[in-house]
Amino acid sequence: MEKVLAKELEPFKPLFIEEPVLPEKNEALLEITKHTGSELADLRMKGEHSFMSLDVFKLDGRVALITGGNRGLGFAMAKALAEAGADVVLTSRKSEKARESAAAIAEATGRRALGLTVDVTDAQQVESMVQSTLQALGRIDILVNNAGVNVRKPIEEFDEASWDLVQNTNLKAPFLCARAVARTMKAQRYGRVVNVASMLGLTALPERGAYCSSKGGLIQLTKVQALEWAPYNITANALCPGPFATELNTPVLNNPQANQFFLNHIALGRWGQPEEIGGAIVFLASDASSFMTGSTLVFDGGWTAE
Repeated sequence: MEKVLAKELEPFKPLFIEEPVLPEKNEALLEITKHTGSELADLRMKGEHSFMSLDVFKLDGRVALITGGNRGLGFAMAKALAEAGADVVLTSRKSEKARESAAAIAEATGRRALGLTVDVTDAQQVESMVQSTLQALGRIDILVNNAGVNVRKPIEEFDEASWDLVQNTNLKAPFLCARAVARTMKAQRYGRVVNVASMLGLTALPERGAYCSSKGGLIQLTKVQALEWAPYNITANALCPGPFATELNTPVLNNPQANQFFLNHIALGRWGQPEEIGGAIVFLASDASSFMTGSTLVFDGGWTAE
């Protein structure tokens, strides 16, 4: 049986790595940061790059735009992208917060950081945001649609204004931002779009009718973006955080009964800390995820594993 199996696998033998390839044996790897994801894939097929290198996570020379990047997960992601080498632009509705957060990232990472005051639900302001970024930093390689809000009410008590606020911020705004950024990404034939959805786009909780529907819609929008923009070397993926100890979740954290309910459903038994999302956003924004598009990356401490 083993001999028969070995014979059947013979045509695939060149695909197996029988011994590690050391960096000093492969000069092509010294130029790795100059290659795109597709070029790296070609190198691997030719046998010129046969092991994972951490260089594919580097973002040197890239420009990242993060909406709602002045606090919580947005700030943590902006800082992580800057630490990986990207120059960053972060937005907020409050000009002082945007400037302060950008200055803090620039000081901590040594990267260029720009804070912009933007209402991302307004199409005209979104177009101005893109133009300001291009004028200041010359390009946009990464878009992180992070800005979001939540209003907790039973369905029959949900007023139309609250519903519109959640839908406009969580679903309309990512559509507007991605549409505006797509033009420059298509022209440069490179882009990474990361839509920050939520585990509540995949499951549900009472009193989150607007939030759950907006995040579920964002996951579907991500899939359409992936299909439409793949020919231009633009990937689109959804990042779905679970319970993180951020300002958005303060009402839950401050309610002992609600807090315990959450802890009982988190497999790891604790809330996530904002800085823990850094690795996930760098992965999705870099060439490490070059063959991943239209996907949903869940980052929830095991909540949706139940």
